[in-house]
Amino acid sequence: MKVPFTWKVTGWFMVGWSAEYEIGDVKPLRYFGEDLVAYRDHAGDMHIMTGHCRHLGAHIGHGGKVVGDCVECPFHGWRWGPDGRNRKIPGEDRVNRGLRLQVYPVVERNGCVFMWHHPEGAAPQWEMPDILGMFPELGTDPGNFYRPYPEFSRKTANEPVHPQVVLENGPDSLHFEYVHGATVTPRMLDYSAVGHTWNFLTGWPDARSDDPDRMALKIHAQMFGLGGSISAFDGSSKHRLIFATTPVDDEVSDLFYSIWWPRVPGDSSDIPPPEVRERVERQFLVTVWEDLSIWRYQKYVDHPPLSPKDAKPYLSLRQWAKQFYDVPPADAKAPA
Repeated sequence: MKVPFTWKVTGWFMVGWSAEYEIGDVKPLRYFGEDLVAYRDHAGDMHIMTGHCRHLGAHIGHGGKVVGDCVECPFHGWRWGPDGRNRKIPGEDRVNRGLRLQVYPVVERNGCVFMWHHPEGAAPQWEMPDILGMFPELGTDPGNFYRPYPEFSRKTANEPVHPQVVLENGPDSLHFEYVHGATVTPRMLDYSAVGHTWNFLTGWPDARSDDPDRMALKIHAQMFGLGGSISAFDGSSKHRLIFATTPVDDEVSDLFYSIWWPRVPGDSSDIPPPEVRERVERQFLVTVWEDLSIWRYQKYVDHPPLSPKDAKPYLSLRQWAKQFYDVPPADAKAPA
């Protein structure tokens, strides 16, 4: 997908789920065109750093191991601390103070792992929000929901989709009929751009009522930068979800989707029962693949002829998104 802006976006981006990383796990990642290593140290903390050892270039994510809070290269045993500094050179009584691995800030929220990316390495400019802590009027207790991973989580890798294109689904009301088979067209009830967030409230009119302002379902949502959006459903279903997009390089992204589904009254298990799993899979988890059937072949239109009902929020989102591009597109021509 060709877009007129960079894929090296500034912000928080999801890279997986906490349950994928047990203590002592070391794994390779690739995001923003960089080979990375992710590991969970013996204190339980997650770290993400440049993947290649500064000694002879071995990829630490393939065969590396955790020693205390360090990760050890599988080639010659050089150890690197969570600050990226060299902590040990086998057979020597010194360390190399001039070599460092780049460190990417990491946070875990509600069982999801996020890394901060800035194309020039700047520190985080805002905090990654607590997913269930949003919209407190709808409840915030994690104990009220089944676990999102693995039953209600999905990942699709290396898709030709830019993060902004995914978020532009938010103010696009008319696609629900044609892509998702909706019998009622949702309405944008409110929206606002506030700093690094774009917030919106969508309503689904009650087809059984003569009152056009009566809503059968409301969806509260917040985009936490271009990394993704968090939504809370208020109606017949009262679940939460996150839909996140993380660039792999300048052509493709990984997409992550998780749902927090309310527990059946009286059920104390963290694992959803089969009938709940079947319903969530059939009604909600499939929507990602329906949208992907469009995004995979879509051409970005810089000045679209928008419908009057979608134009203002759509253009508001595009204007808001500009703040996350701190570098020009990779194929931008240098000024003459």
